[in-house]
Amino acid sequence: MNPRYAKQMKLKGFGTEGQAKLLHSRVLIVGLGGLGIPAATYLNAMGIGTIGLVDGDSVEASNLHRQVLFEPGNIGKLKVACAAKKLRQQNPNTHILEYPEHLTLHNGLTIASSFDLIIDATDTFGSRYLINDLSVILGIPFVYAALHGFEGQISVFNYQNGPTYRCLFPEPPEPGSIPSCDEFGILGVLPGIVGTMQALEAIKICSLIGEVTSDKLLLYNGLVSSMDTIGLPRRKPESEVRELQDDYGIYCPVTDCIRASELLQLVNEGRTISLIDVRTREEFSETALPGAVNIPIDQLEATFPRKRTAEPTYLICRSGMRSQLAQRLLKEKTGTAIPFVKGGMNEYETLCS
Repeated sequence: MNPRYAKQMKLKGFGTEGQAKLLHSRVLIVGLGGLGIPAATYLNAMGIGTIGLVDGDSVEASNLHRQVLFEPGNIGKLKVACAAKKLRQQNPNTHILEYPEHLTLHNGLTIASSFDLIIDATDTFGSRYLINDLSVILGIPFVYAALHGFEGQISVFNYQNGPTYRCLFPEPPEPGSIPSCDEFGILGVLPGIVGTMQALEAIKICSLIGEVTSDKLLLYNGLVSSMDTIGLPRRKPESEVRELQDDYGIYCPVTDCIRASELLQLVNEGRTISLIDVRTREEFSETALPGAVNIPIDQLEATFPRKRTAEPTYLICRSGMRSQLAQRLLKEKTGTAIPFVKGGMNEYETLCS
């Protein structure tokens, strides 16, 4: 066995057997941005036998603060070609497959069918639903991550009949309701941390060690260095898919919600409402709406009031993403859907400015 892996092969419970499992594993990484680059770098260094790289974009100057495999001389060149060259130099014993194209309805099954798992390093909801459906159809897990500001989310879907992405989010949000990192910004080191955590989940899956982050969602807050865990609903029969959809760019409407503009109107009219803010204590202390009650999402199930108040109740967070998740978790436990504020504090503060 290659001496470069000697330190990890000394680990109890991993050893030469774990290394051999990595050698025979095939991992597909979709997206070579802030998440995909650290995931690819560590998986390649640790000896994953075959790594597929999927991305149709070229390197831009704005990528360099977080996509650390690239350098100024790569600007304008295809990400896949630049990354593959660096990875082969890093570890000539792994097999790197290049797919310089975006994953789509038309090429998805052809590309993904020969891999053991997929790492979702994309940043669009259409891509996440496509990757989810590919994983369900092919019967393989996918390692999910999402970034927003100073926060990251990580989970493993479709693992050993565990929940799928559609169990958590049956419908995507409307376009523009959640800002992208181009609009909201991203701290360069954050995707490095979260992407490395994706690599760790892939290693656990491939080598059959440890506890895979299935049936739960990890919430990482980089500003306060906190990690919270939320249990996910069980796998739902309606999340099963047998064929790909016609268009992953079409977003279904989100129900059981109000827009931030509607909330502002209620406030301006002096209406009596109950507002539950599911952000962290730190976020809530920095800025909050008058009268809002802070119940962080990881504490919501244990502390949510069992007796409903007479006034209308709404869930709110920074962008609408966590409050939509909170809505689904509460509906799973109580059978009641509490409307969330679509667009969240971001949209509300914009309307007030």
